[in-house]
Amino acid sequence: MIVELGHFALILAFTVAVFQMIVPMVGAARGNAAWMATAEPAASAQFILAAASFGALTYAFVTSDFSLSLVVANSHTDKPLLYKISGVWGNHEGSLLLWVVILTLFGACAAWFGKGLPPTLRARVLAVQSSVAVAFFAFILFTSNPFLRLASPPFNGQDLNPLLQDPGLAFHPPFLYLGYVGLSMAFSFAVAALIEGRVDAAWGRWVRPWTLAAWIFLTIGIGLGSWWAYYELGWGGFWFWDPVENASFMPWLISAALLHSAIVVEKRESLKSWTILLAILAFGFSLIGTFIVRSGVLTSVHAFANDPERGVFILMILAVFMGGALVLFAFRAGTMEAKGVFSTVSRESGLVVNNLLLAVSCFVVFIGTIWPLIAEMFFDRTLSVGPPFFDAAFTPFVFALSVVLPVAAMLPWKRAKLDRPLRALMPAAVLALAVGLLAWAMYTGRTAIAPLGVGLSVWLVAGAATDLWTRTGRGAIGGRLARLTRLPRADWGKSIAHAGVGVTMFGVVTLTGYQIEDIRVAQVGEPYQVGAYEVELLGVEENVRGPNYLSTIASVMVRDPDTGAEIATLSPERRIYPVAGMPTTEAGIDGGMTRDVYITLGDPQQNGGWALRTWIKPFANWVWGGTIIMALGGFLSLSDRRYRMAAGAAKQRPVAGGVPAE
Repeated sequence: MIVELGHFALILAFTVAVFQMIVPMVGAARGNAAWMATAEPAASAQFILAAASFGALTYAFVTSDFSLSLVVANSHTDKPLLYKISGVWGNHEGSLLLWVVILTLFGACAAWFGKGLPPTLRARVLAVQSSVAVAFFAFILFTSNPFLRLASPPFNGQDLNPLLQDPGLAFHPPFLYLGYVGLSMAFSFAVAALIEGRVDAAWGRWVRPWTLAAWIFLTIGIGLGSWWAYYELGWGGFWFWDPVENASFMPWLISAALLHSAIVVEKRESLKSWTILLAILAFGFSLIGTFIVRSGVLTSVHAFANDPERGVFILMILAVFMGGALVLFAFRAGTMEAKGVFSTVSRESGLVVNNLLLAVSCFVVFIGTIWPLIAEMFFDRTLSVGPPFFDAAFTPFVFALSVVLPVAAMLPWKRAKLDRPLRALMPAAVLALAVGLLAWAMYTGRTAIAPLGVGLSVWLVAGAATDLWTRTGRGAIGGRLARLTRLPRADWGKSIAHAGVGVTMFGVVTLTGYQIEDIRVAQVGEPYQVGAYEVELLGVEENVRGPNYLSTIASVMVRDPDTGAEIATLSPERRIYPVAGMPTTEAGIDGGMTRDVYITLGDPQQNGGWALRTWIKPFANWVWGGTIIMALGGFLSLSDRRYRMAAGAAKQRPVAGGVPAE
């Protein structure tokens, strides 16, 4: 009964979405306040109905209702509760339902917190947002219904993909979807502004919180996915430039550019057309990511589906929304006249350079991702584009952005001189150069990219700290420290996020440039040395029973070779899930602030030994520590008073004489 109610709620939500797409839009065109006002209760009702449908599907998974084909294909009675719940979105149909729940949540939030928006703009934003929901409700109901029943239910299910039975990946998709779908709000604001023919400073203030929230969730989602790949897949890496990884990274890059571009619209009313275009493209790349994950046109370990028919439906959604928005942009772009002018050296110019580097780097990732598909379709060639291409093509743009970022962040608006920020940044430059040279001296004979990256990461962190310090003015240190605590949260958030980029870069370049790898057949009781550590295989226990798997567990001791003191005893595993018939590798990791000792267990050998793979990974955790710092910076900015009051209204403050102040 509950499952039927969930299906009915989904159909009803689709009906409400159609209503919300049409009536408020017509009301805005006619100036009918009553019709426009229907958008808010419709948005709330749409979210409640979608959430009820998702709750019904979750109930079916938790209670192991094997009359649903989706539960049979993705669950099992012996599966732990956490993975029964995560199994709801660990498949194509359930993940799409989560997608529309989040989509309707953002629409409802715009209705609840957008009271300060002009009525016509609010109505159009909610109508455009609902049009996206209509497309995805139709996609679910007509091609991907999660509530399909089986005539003869089996006694048990086929289990969830073992790779997805992990805490990191249980939370990774919801955060990614919050980011993907959050960019739909920027898209809705852009299309609504194009329909109205008006983009101004107030629009820039309204669109920034939604974009910032989406960027924060994308940052967390990408970080969780990278962390999962590092410790779960057992290959020793954290990023492989996989098509699905790239599908999340491209909208992250474009949304970062959109965030910075919207600042120029808000502060100077410049770059209007460019900002609108970025808002359209940001959501466009989210839809492209959905197509990559669900169409099967590109192979990936992360893909949810391999169904070209579903891929065609997504491609139609992409064509309608992106094509329609870009056509509207082409007609309206000429009316978005820039009011603010600025010199070549200014904060605006720095943000333009920032945008160009982010946009071009996104384009590089996009070309590398889809090139195998283009080569097969038009040149009848089968090829793959892997990490060597992306490392070579993407790295120069990251390094260039790292050089520019601290300087651009400290330039004044409209007109500036470079000498002042460069003088302030001189200590940061000296520190970065010194640390880079130290890294070069300590690790001679290796690639020059690593010490260069180390120097640039220090430059980013020290530059962010310098930017904050220069905002405290002049005077005694005590007074400046007091003023530092009173700086707006947005200033703190910006500097912390930029520092987080530097911390992540430091982790990436040291991990990839200086890690030590050892592959051998290890005999029980025979120690060997890897880097500065002594490693010994103590024993291997086979056929250890877990909740829904059998495991082979090794016991490996890591010692200090000079003193013989035990540092850690690790337990790398090889698991086999009998129901799914699929093996997984669980790495044994001794983590720390400055290094990880990372060991994976291979197959037994004919001479009685076991294949062991050992890495010493310097500063590995700094990769994810940096993403946490970036997200923290975003949250601080989002909690700034201007955003809390915003989602919002462009209120003017009266001053003496009745002249409004900006």
